[in-house]
Amino acid sequence: MNATYIQNSIAQLKTEIFMDVRHRTLQKYTGVPVLDENQLFYLLVPFLNGEEWQQEEREAAITVGIVYAALAAHDHIKELNATSKEQQLTVLAGDFYSGRYYEILAKSGNVALIRNLSQGIVQRCEHQIKVYEAEKRTLEQWYASITNIESGLISKFFELYSFGNYIPIVEKSLLTLRLEREWATYQRGQVTVMSRVLEESARYAGVTYGNVIQDKIVQLKTELLQVIEEASFLQGDVKLALQAHVEASIASTNG
Repeated sequence: MNATYIQNSIAQLKTEIFMDVRHRTLQKYTGVPVLDENQLFYLLVPFLNGEEWQQEEREAAITVGIVYAALAAHDHIKELNATSKEQQLTVLAGDFYSGRYYEILAKSGNVALIRNLSQGIVQRCEHQIKVYEAEKRTLEQWYASITNIESGLISKFFELYSFGNYIPIVEKSLLTLRLEREWATYQRGQVTVMSRVLEESARYAGVTYGNVIQDKIVQLKTELLQVIEEASFLQGDVKLALQAHVEASIASTNG
């Protein structure tokens, strides 16, 4: 397995997700569904590692991708000019994708997947709501919330199909990537809702936001490389691919 095979696998999954949620009008005004290729990569790691991956697992993975697309559509609504046609259609796109994954789940009759994803969606929304609450939270509590937001649904998928060994890898990886995006956005002078609450928690703890976030990223990458190295269940080429993802991120951060 090489980088081309991995990219082709991700591209194939994206195509299958797009085919399940295509809608001409929505695509005209909102574009194709927003899909994070990093999330898709980690969603596919068990498959790339040679785990049992039949049609049921494939369809479940596609459904997880559609759920993320629906949530991303709602997450990307701009606070300003939210009544424009494009913004209204973005809301409708999220609702449409939601309807599609409920329809697919209903047709599949996969009650366990329905239950797991429903729990995952509820938990993710609860963590997102916390950023609007007045309660003070520690940085570690925010890291836990970000972990759930970024990887909770994938973890639910892994739990259902006995891929639990992969959860620490996906959780640390996607938390790291989200913190890097938040820090990069902050450095450009743009403040997201999440970076605002992280900065407030850092100030409340008496530490500098930039230092503590960068230290956390370095810590996570060190831990992640160790987890990957010690994971005896990973095939050599998959282990190398995972390490390459971390090291590429390190190079990007240092550069």
